Amino acid sequence: MEENQINNPNAEGQETTPAAEQSAPEQSAATPNAPAAENVASNVKVEEPVKETPAAHDDFDWSVDKRNVASYSNEEKEKYDKVYENTFVQLNDGEMITGTVVGITKTDVVLNIGFKSDGLVPLNEFRDIPNLKVGDDVEVMVVEKEDRDGNLHLSRKQARITRAWERIVEVHKTGEVVTGTVTSKTKGGLIVDVFGMETFLPGSQIDVKPVTDYDQFVGKTMEFKVVKINEAIKNAVVSHKALIESDIEAQRAQIIGQLEKGQVLEGTVKNITDFGAFMDLGGLDGLLYITDISWGRINHPSEVLKLDQKVNVVVLDFDDEKKRISLGLKQLTPHPWDVLPENIKEGEVVTGRVVNIEDYGAFLEILPGVEGLVHVSEITWANTPINAKEFFKLGDEHTAKIVTLDKDARKMSLSIKQLSEDPWTDIENKFPEGSRHTGVVKNITPYGVFVELTAGIGGMIHISDLSWLKRFNHPSEFTKVGENIDVVILGIDKDNRKLQLGHKQLEEDPWNTLQDTFAVGSIHEGTVIRRDDKGAIVQLPYGLEGFAPNRHLAKEDGKSVGADETAEFMVIEFDRNEKRIVVSHARIWEQAANDERDAARKEARVQSEQTKKAVKNLQNKVEKPTLGDLGALAQIKERLQQEEKGKAAGGENTPEAGA
Repeated sequence: MEENQINNPNAEGQETTPAAEQSAPEQSAATPNAPAAENVASNVKVEEPVKETPAAHDDFDWSVDKRNVASYSNEEKEKYDKVYENTFVQLNDGEMITGTVVGITKTDVVLNIGFKSDGLVPLNEFRDIPNLKVGDDVEVMVVEKEDRDGNLHLSRKQARITRAWERIVEVHKTGEVVTGTVTSKTKGGLIVDVFGMETFLPGSQIDVKPVTDYDQFVGKTMEFKVVKINEAIKNAVVSHKALIESDIEAQRAQIIGQLEKGQVLEGTVKNITDFGAFMDLGGLDGLLYITDISWGRINHPSEVLKLDQKVNVVVLDFDDEKKRISLGLKQLTPHPWDVLPENIKEGEVVTGRVVNIEDYGAFLEILPGVEGLVHVSEITWANTPINAKEFFKLGDEHTAKIVTLDKDARKMSLSIKQLSEDPWTDIENKFPEGSRHTGVVKNITPYGVFVELTAGIGGMIHISDLSWLKRFNHPSEFTKVGENIDVVILGIDKDNRKLQLGHKQLEEDPWNTLQDTFAVGSIHEGTVIRRDDKGAIVQLPYGLEGFAPNRHLAKEDGKSVGADETAEFMVIEFDRNEKRIVVSHARIWEQAANDERDAARKEARVQSEQTKKAVKNLQNKVEKPTLGDLGALAQIKERLQQEEKGKAAGGENTPEAGA
């Protein structure tokens, strides 16, 4: 048949090419020394076209049926081809299709989907259909129409996942509630089977209350809401908490719609914090602040309330938008100030517990919700400053007198000192001037010491009245708070309730008797106890202290007297009124040097006088001098002149000469 013949124009060339390639090397090897052009010319041959020789039966008509000797036209062939092709289903990879079970083996299920061949699906993908039988229709996905082995690859698992994902996306849009089964526990939550697809349930979305034991939910079937999906990786997050919150929200809206201020509700203590307690009002939470629990002061709500305790509370306020409800407990009882007992009035003595302490005083709780202030000025009759935080302690009980009472303003002032008579009324008789007493140091300031002689009576010792002999930079160097100290009453200021006290006045002024002992010019041994830029404080005998300026601390060797060093000092100033002694170490050795120079000058003057007298006597005895006498006189004169020159030279170096 001519239409079945295949002409290949390159066939002859392909068949002749090897022969040409084989002849060329042979000729090239035969004439290796011939020029290249001659070799090419000798190898070129002109080939004639090969004529086809008809083979046997080439003219056989294959369209003729041997049995009926019939033939089909082209139109009939196209018709029958279409009929044949229409008997097969057109499939695409990834397509969803319904197939019929035609066979079940130990490992696979055979499905007929109308394709040219049946498909096999693993039997384990039908575990959810235990009663699967031949003739059942199931939906599968075409994974591959023809794999490498030529088989049709179907998957029911992929079909279920695809359909499940489509439903999950749909319910996420609509907000529909779905039912799922918790299959296992994973890190941070649970795995839930929804529509045959695994979804994730975070631990925080299981319940409105924190959940720590996830195992208790494995195997349970619950309702969920799809709250988040990821199209890229086909992952979904579900929540059971959202359903609970929606139910609570519905209950909350219903309760809030019926709320009114002043309404009394029964609540359960749900949680207790430092600032209050959260109450469960039956699906709606309210906050009971600590200040609304009791009319009295409490440090913590747990003093009155306990967890799961049922109490009646009153609605104080609520906010529809923020869903906040403020509750009160103390408002169910009348305010204590409105029902004060008859014995609570001005002038009465009451007992209260310290509930608050401020710098200006302390608050005593007389009754729950009824407090009075004890001002610092009402603690004691003494005029010395008192620190309320040192006098009062929280929780302590004190007895006080009601001074003022204002029910409308709900204020009360109390006094502790008025429980006793004012000791300043007859102060002149109990503590006359000049009398000696022993008191307790209550406070120390940079300028003095406050001493309490008896309850409500006290005074101050000025820092200058602590000691006759020593000077203190701060009174704490002399005494401490809480120590006993002997004092003398120096003065009384009854109007201002002040006593002027002294301590050094207990002894006579030693400066009157020490004036002769420490006269100017006297020398005493002393120890440097402190040095500064101006000089040094020197400890002298009898407890006295002197001051030595820096220039008076110089030693004879050029150094100076240092701290804790003992040396001799000369008194160069003694002021009894100012209680001041000025001493000098340099003056001692300077004066000794001056004394030596004075002694040398005195001895030189004596010798000079003696020489002058000898010359004068000699002149008086000799009436007429001889040459020998004149020579002796000349020698004496020369010696006297040399002595005068020596005296003059020595006088220039003395302090007097310099002056």
